[in-house]
Amino acid sequence: MRRRFAVLMALAVVCAGAELVAGRGLSPATAWDVLTGGGDATERHILFQLRIPRMLVALGAGAGLAVAGLVLQSALRNPLAGPEVTGVTPGAVLGAVTATALGLAGWESPLAVVVAACAGGCAGALLLWLLAGRTGGDPARTAVHGVLVSAVLGGFTAMVLLVEPGELGSVVQWLVGTTEGRVWEHWHLLWPWALLWGAAAWLLTGPLTLLRCGDDTARAAGLSVHRARALALLCAVALTAGAVAAVGALGFVGLLVPHLAVAVFGADLRSALPGAAVLGAVVVCGADAAAQLSSRLLADTLDAGRLTLPVGAVTACLGAALLLVVVRRAPDRTY
Repeated sequence: MRRRFAVLMALAVVCAGAELVAGRGLSPATAWDVLTGGGDATERHILFQLRIPRMLVALGAGAGLAVAGLVLQSALRNPLAGPEVTGVTPGAVLGAVTATALGLAGWESPLAVVVAACAGGCAGALLLWLLAGRTGGDPARTAVHGVLVSAVLGGFTAMVLLVEPGELGSVVQWLVGTTEGRVWEHWHLLWPWALLWGAAAWLLTGPLTLLRCGDDTARAAGLSVHRARALALLCAVALTAGAVAAVGALGFVGLLVPHLAVAVFGADLRSALPGAAVLGAVVVCGADAAAQLSSRLLADTLDAGRLTLPVGAVTACLGAALLLVVVRRAPDRTY
């Protein structure tokens, strides 16, 4: 287990390094020169004020989404219960978009975005709880209700954009997910939020393990099922809201990374939960580096000047392809 964590940490360092040198305006040699104390004022500004905070935000958002997904899947006993399909991410996006349309928040005010996204995520989780909370935690019914809630919240987001079409350009990054333009202010808001709720999720590993065994088993062990599930959902909502407020809706990160974490670290949440955090950080940071490299190649190929490919598009495409591979390899498996 320690070797696996060591390998993952090394991979995270590699992805972080690739993130720093993948964009325009800074070659690997120049980045190393700046890190060792050289470089001019422009190069130092690019690295220390743009590249490093962007890399840190990608790592933090990926870790938060992965932990939120594992908490949701454990609390709801549903392998498809990711933030994207339980109303949490769509609700957080709706909150951020609505606050932006009303002029209450924006990318220049990250704290207001966090508050709006958290309120929207709580509303989405509450709606799911009202629809599926009395079904005894049945995974199939919860999945159906989660997809329904996500579709409804997505429709409300579309309505807000129709009412305020002028805001489309400023909120499309929340709909797709991007790390473009992330600065130190975003990181200073993200890391304490993610650390706080990540620690809370860690403290819930015992109750979450019992919930994974079924409500009857958890009650027999003396666990207050509804209270434990509510606390777990609160942690998942808070982690998702913080990540959405920082980078927008990154598709499939919270849905598939927990499965990878369980496959690598086992079903014990005491190791799977921190493993999911590191894996999520690696996936998002690596996807952002790939998005920047792809943007440079596409811009050179199409002679399109500055072309930006958002990281959310990369995670969505890779996640969808991985999900199809998993389903085709195990067609008889019950999800």
